[in-house]
Amino acid sequence: MDDVCWDNGKHDTDEEAGRGKTQRRAGGSAHIRAHGQGKGLDLTGPDGLLKQFTKSVLETALDEEMTEHLGCAKHKKSKDGRAANTRNGTTAKTVVTDSVGPVRIEVPRDRDGSFEPVVVRKRQRRLPGVDEVVLSLYARGLTAGEISAHFQEIYGADVSRETVSRITERVVAEKDEWCSRPLDRVYAAVFIDATVVKVRDGQVANRTFYVAVGVDLEGDRDVLGIWASPAAEGARYWPSVLTELKNRGVDDVFFLICDGLKGLPDAVGAAWPLAIVQTCVAHLLRNTFRYASKKDWDAIKRDVKPIYTAAAARDAMPDKWEARYPAIRRLWMDAWERFIPFLDYDVEIRRVIRTTNAIESLNAGFKRSIRACGHFPDEQAALKCMYLTVRSLDPTGKGQIRWSARWKPALNAFAITFADRWPSEGTQQ
Repeated sequence: MDDVCWDNGKHDTDEEAGRGKTQRRAGGSAHIRAHGQGKGLDLTGPDGLLKQFTKSVLETALDEEMTEHLGCAKHKKSKDGRAANTRNGTTAKTVVTDSVGPVRIEVPRDRDGSFEPVVVRKRQRRLPGVDEVVLSLYARGLTAGEISAHFQEIYGADVSRETVSRITERVVAEKDEWCSRPLDRVYAAVFIDATVVKVRDGQVANRTFYVAVGVDLEGDRDVLGIWASPAAEGARYWPSVLTELKNRGVDDVFFLICDGLKGLPDAVGAAWPLAIVQTCVAHLLRNTFRYASKKDWDAIKRDVKPIYTAAAARDAMPDKWEARYPAIRRLWMDAWERFIPFLDYDVEIRRVIRTTNAIESLNAGFKRSIRACGHFPDEQAALKCMYLTVRSLDPTGKGQIRWSARWKPALNAFAITFADRWPSEGTQQ
């Protein structure tokens, strides 16, 4: 069988070489697909299309890594003439993938043995393969049918819906392990919010799923867990959730922010007696605007701002708008006792507590995935989808860095305000 080749080895200049490299990368999958279709290749099997595609991608990437390591392309001299370190052939290696099985590749070598490949590391024998692509697409809201169509369009590969479902099922054990992992001992804030999902249990009905996001004492945020509400709400539900968090290591929480979840404040008092239960200010504002005409939103925002700095300003805003929107006064009066706790603290603490950025981006990801799926056959399928969404968050880590930087001023205020509860060095874990 012919080898699949992306390069004819003829580049007259560095510019042409770069252009050729870009063209090969852009057209590689199409070339593989056309080659496979012309030869009548199967998708899987010892010489299947996906196996050839995987082999070609890995070997091309490794060759590019070697070029970068040596500073010159194959058969080319370095800028300083003949280099001390040069290519020294290849070593055959077999790597195992979840989707196409073992793939034999040629790994380039250099004379002094200093080459450390990243795509396939030394002594690495297993690669995630196509499974990671399927899980990534599923987490981004594509249905099994859309993922199947994606593989057909890009690779000319027939990956059935059933195959996609089997691949996503493999993460259930991973999800269960993630849901029982140990947590930090103290969190500056824990945000709990609800997402409504349609689940078919005899008939399709709305089901509430709760997610908790914690911000630790370094300013890092972490999704602590996802829980499905019982079909019939019970008095033991929230105590059981918080007991689970305590059993996983959470001994104290400074602030717990939620939005009027029945039974939760009492459960928090039993689990963490010193924790401050704070109503979610963003949700309170959102509900306020729901009662008002859009043309009045800006004026209401201006009237709400003084309340953030002085509880005495409470009545001015409801009094002003009561004649036009009487429901706004009732909304604020009912929420007042859970709204005011954060007003007693430093402005930096108030700033981070009254926003829900910690959880809003996560909710946006949930909604995107859930909307694409429509409804789920059971609770486990919905939890799997939500876990995959969490798994795909912030792949570069840059979001976490920005988030931690924004929380640093608040953490200084937390450290002073809660000095008696701040863990000593080395006791946080």
